[in-house]
Amino acid sequence: MAEKTATGPEQADLEEAKLEQAISRGAAALGQALPAEAAARLARLLLLLAKWSRAYNLTAVRRPADMVTEHVLDALSIRPWLAGHRIADVGTGAGLPGLVLAIAEPERRFTLLDASGKKLRFVRHAAAELGLANVEVVQARVEDYAPEAGFDTVLCRAFAPLPRFVESSAHLITGHGKLLAQKGLSPDGELGALPPGWAAESEPVTVPGLAKTRHVVSLRRLA
Repeated sequence: MAEKTATGPEQADLEEAKLEQAISRGAAALGQALPAEAAARLARLLLLLAKWSRAYNLTAVRRPADMVTEHVLDALSIRPWLAGHRIADVGTGAGLPGLVLAIAEPERRFTLLDASGKKLRFVRHAAAELGLANVEVVQARVEDYAPEAGFDTVLCRAFAPLPRFVESSAHLITGHGKLLAQKGLSPDGELGALPPGWAAESEPVTVPGLAKTRHVVSLRRLA
């Protein structure tokens, strides 16, 4: 008798379960604990992203299984550097890393900022679908955005070279806040071109399953 194979809703549930397990294993490899239901929410986020990307080309990574490493674990790798309660993700695109971090850090408030209405339609939909009450979505150019209160951490992933990131986003942080950038190779040239009055620390990060070199750059105003 042939073995019965899962189809339709059963197949979707199986895929989601496999993604959830891979996310849990990856977070453990990073030395991180996730809140209850976070891995399941992150798995649903990847399935939503894959579905929308077929129509709107939101990400070059199309397979949800590949998104676990490229998007979820890569986003979680910056988590230890977050500071404070109010976090902004500028140039968030399809909500990366902001949506991932908002799921992992439900006690913090996240503002996801981008100029692309097409991409933000997905971000709003995903935040509503996943019940992320700690996420605010703002469509604006970062240079033009003027929030009522500053942020403790402003982060970006592949948004701009570091000097431009500082020039465009420095007005968003509080006096003791910091800018946080995810980069590939160590950005020595960009660090040397920072405007005066800024201190920077660049640290290598290992993302489980990712062969690419990653760095986290933390920038603060000098006292």
